[in-house]
Order: sequence, then C-alpha cells, then structure tokens
Amino acid sequence: MKVIRISEVDHVPIDTATPIPGWTGGEVRRTRQPLLPDGASKNFSSSVVNFQKGATTGWHTHKSDQILVVTAGVGLVANEHEQLEIAVGDVVHVLMGENHWHGAKAESCMSHITITAVD
Repeated sequence: MKVIRISEVDHVPIDTATPIPGWTGGEVRRTRQPLLPDGASKNFSSSVVNFQKGATTGWHTHKSDQILVVTAGVGLVANEHEQLEIAVGDVVHVLMGENHWHGAKAESCMSHITITAVD
C-alpha cells in the first residue's frame, strides 16, 4: 500500500493543447501529475491533469473505459452527440472507444483525476 499526496507530485508540461471553439485568449497550456508512475500498477494508470483557461484535450479515444473525477474549476466534456459542463465533484464515465474530448471552459481553469486501464 502507498499513500500519494497530490500536492507533492511534480507537474509535467504536456506539449499540445487544443483550444475550445471560440477561444481567443492565446496559447493554452496543460500539465500532468502522474499519480501512478509507469509500471506502478499492472491494471491502471492515473494522473491529475491541470488545464489552464480554455485548454482541452482534442478528440481522442481509449482502449478501455476511462473515469474522470473533477477536482478543481469548471470544464466541459463532449462526445460526438453532446457537450456537458462539469465541475468539482463530478465523475465522468467515458466508454471504451468513445470519441470524446474534455478540458477547461474559456473562463475557468479545471483539474481532474484520470483513471484508465493499462493497455
């Protein structure tokens, strides 16, 4: 067993970030805090992803279901059929293979914990 203190996990810059439609605030940035370093679990990967205002992931899919737990701010999550606002305490379940994106609204930063099965 191991206890991980999020406040003690280093922030690693993520190179690319796609602004949400209508974003006019300039370059967008994200960081990742790996909660489970590579190889720490045979079953799961988990990180905190921190989005600056307007930063999003861009469209993507996963080879397993994904859980997102919003820990700060206000954001958006979307699939090809709907776009929903998410806030602190919300839990998002994204199905395996579902084309989706998530990130911060233009006027708010947002952070969430990701939990995904190891490929």
